[in-house]
Amino acid sequence: MKITCDMLLIAALAGCTARAQRPAVRFANVPAVTIVDDRRDVPDKPEVRRFLHGLYHYSGVFQRRMTRALELPRQQRARGVNALDEVPSSTWFTNRIGVRDLTIDEVRAGPITSESPERHRPWTVRSTKPSGSEGGFIVTDARGVKFLLKFDGKGLPEVETAAHVIVGKLLWACGYNVPQDLIVYFRPADLVLAPDAVIVDPLGDKPLDREELDRRLADLEPTSDGRIRALASRWLPGQEVGGHPEEGVRHDDPNDRIPHELRRDLRGAFSIYAWLDHVDVQEGNFLDLWVEGSRDWHHHYLEHYTLDFGKALGVMAVTVPDPRRGHEYVVDFAQMSRSLLTVGLVKRPWEGRAAPNLRGVGLFESNSYDPGAWKPDFPSYLPFLTADRIDKFWGAKILMRFSRDQIHAIVETAQLSDPRAVEYLTDTLVARQRATAFHWFSQTNPLDRFTVAPTTRGFALCFDDLMLSYRLAPVQEATQYVMTGYNAANQPLGTRYVRKPEGQGHACVPLTVSPALDEYTIVELDTTRPGFFGTTYVHIARDPTSGAPRVIGVWRS
Repeated sequence: MKITCDMLLIAALAGCTARAQRPAVRFANVPAVTIVDDRRDVPDKPEVRRFLHGLYHYSGVFQRRMTRALELPRQQRARGVNALDEVPSSTWFTNRIGVRDLTIDEVRAGPITSESPERHRPWTVRSTKPSGSEGGFIVTDARGVKFLLKFDGKGLPEVETAAHVIVGKLLWACGYNVPQDLIVYFRPADLVLAPDAVIVDPLGDKPLDREELDRRLADLEPTSDGRIRALASRWLPGQEVGGHPEEGVRHDDPNDRIPHELRRDLRGAFSIYAWLDHVDVQEGNFLDLWVEGSRDWHHHYLEHYTLDFGKALGVMAVTVPDPRRGHEYVVDFAQMSRSLLTVGLVKRPWEGRAAPNLRGVGLFESNSYDPGAWKPDFPSYLPFLTADRIDKFWGAKILMRFSRDQIHAIVETAQLSDPRAVEYLTDTLVARQRATAFHWFSQTNPLDRFTVAPTTRGFALCFDDLMLSYRLAPVQEATQYVMTGYNAANQPLGTRYVRKPEGQGHACVPLTVSPALDEYTIVELDTTRPGFFGTTYVHIARDPTSGAPRVIGVWRS
């Protein structure tokens, strides 16, 4: 074969590019940050952000979408990530199932910390629900604890209330702040009116009397024994200041320093929301609370919540109804153009979708689910648009930690009357869980849980291949790992090892530690299998106290 000067130039440039892509020394020889100190005092209550639904989605679909395109924004790696490529706990996110095994009792309880109001009747109705498209009431139970009562839509018994409870507990276990939502049953006689009860109305509040209360209750579908099923959502502590902006930061919160479109915990939620088909993603479904700190009553800071899960698990597709939900935006110019060009002759993935004939289940299925193509209702929430494959890999790692038994236990807490619905939802969640993980584990090198272990000849770098650990694909025999070591100056250490995975996707590779510059070592780990090649860089240095090498940083290429 004739080698030309052009070919030599291309090869040289490729070599320079590969060298430039290998990260140099970037991690300090200290333990990774696990908790962010973002609870510093915010003495003045931040301004309340009003959510204007129509304007928000107009901007997301048209105006801001066009102006951002004209700005030619460059893709940026997520921030709010520690040296091990994980998200530290903060007022936004608390590491739970991602870092430790949760018991069945823990996931079954989720965020619930107090007894159900069913044990503390009667309930005093204070007002109607102040906002949103569904009806409801604000009540206090006999203890004086405040709850929001929400109901299922007509013709869809148990559907929305079940989705609220199931998705809320799954998101809590993943690490997000959510309300305490639980299923309750009551009779109209369990409700009493406060003397000053009102109907909340944008044009002015009106008195709520017993006749109007009974009329509204009569519109609800009772159970066979005459009771009413509802979702009781405990009122969140603190003063509400609206949802977080999806772009930039809150300028009146000194703890808010990372632009929200760059936060890993917000961007990485994409794969979790896709798993749960939580399409109702908008600023109005997030809430920041100015809360009192534990130090003293003068100390305040913001906590960040996600809420309103009643349209997840395929519920939006049956309440609208619209089988496109999860597959296309409500206003989807790309799909419109594709349909126009193909004259509608190409069958779309959502065509033929139908909800199972099960009480309490929406249009939630796994057959047409594509984790990489999933879409929320609108392209308005910027962190989902800026999320990259590494953010989505992070989310997929967390959701894959749930066992089937844990998922089943959570679904059971929705108190669905048809046992078949419990099994169907569990099976579908597991199928979508595995599909989500397989997709994003195929988009980046799925090596994780790096440790340095002593051996008879020195040390070895050990890790798990998540694709194999979870048995997502039969590729163990065709998988191999190539390890190359470099010193702090990015010079090869003369070591190169090839290894095959051991049982359960675990592997260990001999480790040669650099003798110079604090023995800082960069390990390049290449994973190859049919149709896949990926690289991860693991940074290692000796612990100043013990002298043993330890992992101080992970960089996913």
